[in-house]
Amino acid sequence: MIDGIRLKICGLTALVDAEFVDRAGADALGFILYPKSPRYISLLQYRAMAPRLPEGRKRVAVMVEPTAAELAEALAAGFDCFQIHFNPATVPVAVVASWSQAVGPKRLWLAPKLPPGAEVGGELLPLADTFLIDTFHAGSFGGTGRTGDWAGFARQQAAHPEKTWILAGGLNPENITAALAESGAKFVDVNSGVEVAPGVKDHDKVRQLVVAIHRARTKG
Repeated sequence: MIDGIRLKICGLTALVDAEFVDRAGADALGFILYPKSPRYISLLQYRAMAPRLPEGRKRVAVMVEPTAAELAEALAAGFDCFQIHFNPATVPVAVVASWSQAVGPKRLWLAPKLPPGAEVGGELLPLADTFLIDTFHAGSFGGTGRTGDWAGFARQQAAHPEKTWILAGGLNPENITAALAESGAKFVDVNSGVEVAPGVKDHDKVRQLVVAIHRARTKG
């Protein structure tokens, strides 16, 4: 945690980057199990890395509309949390409920694909304790590097303070101050904004991000 702000660094593919972001203060380490992502890591690769990952940080499996078998395999791999991206317009609530039953609401981070102006539906709120709001893009599930609706995030967080809300989408050292101010986020997810290439973290940018968060929280 950095001055009250929790930080997840996502899209990790290398042990050296996981170790660095741990030292920098990240609370959670994200590993993308979605094969279409340029930051994809297989469960075999993750299992090889897992014994050497930093202790005490949440290990988050990032998935897109997983089948029951895929989710079971990720569970067996020992992840702490499961961030599931999905399109609520095409995925029935019953399917989302099955994910919640499989991993439990406390470990489930739901990331519904919401078009501009839309908010998390009331039928989803009981199924998870944590919701991640990413930038909408019609052709993808996150990872676009584009910023989202920070004011909309603030409204949802204020309406349901009993939930944990994570802001994602295009965050980087240059805009994190404005993002925190406009969204009121207490938990942020950063991916491409601290990279030199997809899946390869830029350690200087990670440092700059941490400094920017610190300054945003302590200014004045």
